[in-house]
Amino acid sequence: MLRAVLCRGWGDPPVLAVEEVEGKAPGMGEVRVSVRAAGINFADNLMVAGRYQFKPPFPFSPGFEASGVVAEVGEGVRGLTAGDRVMVALPHGGFAEEIVAPATSVFELPEGMDFHAAAAFPVAYGTVHLALVHRARLQRGQTLLVHGAGGNVGRAAVEVGKHLGATVLATTGSAPSLEVARGRGADHLIRYDREDVRDRVLELTDGDGADVVFDPVGGNLFDASLRCVAWEGTILVIGFAAGRIPEAPAWRLLLKSCAVIGVDWGGYLRREPETVRSATQDALRWYAEGALDPTPAHAFRLEETAKALEAQAARELRGKAVLTIR
Repeated sequence: MLRAVLCRGWGDPPVLAVEEVEGKAPGMGEVRVSVRAAGINFADNLMVAGRYQFKPPFPFSPGFEASGVVAEVGEGVRGLTAGDRVMVALPHGGFAEEIVAPATSVFELPEGMDFHAAAAFPVAYGTVHLALVHRARLQRGQTLLVHGAGGNVGRAAVEVGKHLGATVLATTGSAPSLEVARGRGADHLIRYDREDVRDRVLELTDGDGADVVFDPVGGNLFDASLRCVAWEGTILVIGFAAGRIPEAPAWRLLLKSCAVIGVDWGGYLRREPETVRSATQDALRWYAEGALDPTPAHAFRLEETAKALEAQAARELRGKAVLTIR
């Protein structure tokens, strides 16, 4: 038997409970991992509430990313053996002492990466790579506008944007978050609660606007992005942390000849796992080169999962949070 956080009905985080469940042997092409840590993401709250785009059957365990040690490999698995230190990308299920996942979603850890950093890596950096490289084709010398740059996926976008050679404009809603973005290499900082984002972006780009906009926030910031994206620019829709899901007036898209592109990491994991694998492997190489820092800011025990998700939903956490499983 092993412990797992289970959701047996939609609701707020307190509906979750730590229970004992049966372990599972890996099947063909699968790997069983003894979990050491698991990453906490905004989408975990959405999934527990029944508001995520994918709804697993009850009972299920949340958790899109985890790290640990390979305990057993199934038939047909190559390149992984028991004892390997790994990270895992998951559609759900990471908040448990053991997980079984396809070998294609399991990645060996680079030298020097600990389990907490590994558990904070797949979703943020996988999403950013899919967005900036796979979808937007961000080029050296272009201008990248990152909203919510003090959050986990936002700060990852700042790091990757700088690594790709872009000039990065970062927006946040507080002074501490601005310092996070500055520390990750942002070239210009914008307080969206005190400054007009559209005016500031146009000022910083000599009226041209941002070539690429990375937006995990939505709401008013998406509206501002439509007014300061460059001619033939791209707005990447990552999520709606602000709560309001915005709409794009077609006439604005026409006047700017711009593109609005959605990027759903979970959707890619279910539909195109090899695309996620390629993106994650690229990002791991950048980590090995010293360009990325996935170190989380908070760690909770497995029994504190509901507390951690509530704190995240209430915006009480700055930076990434993980669960220490073992």
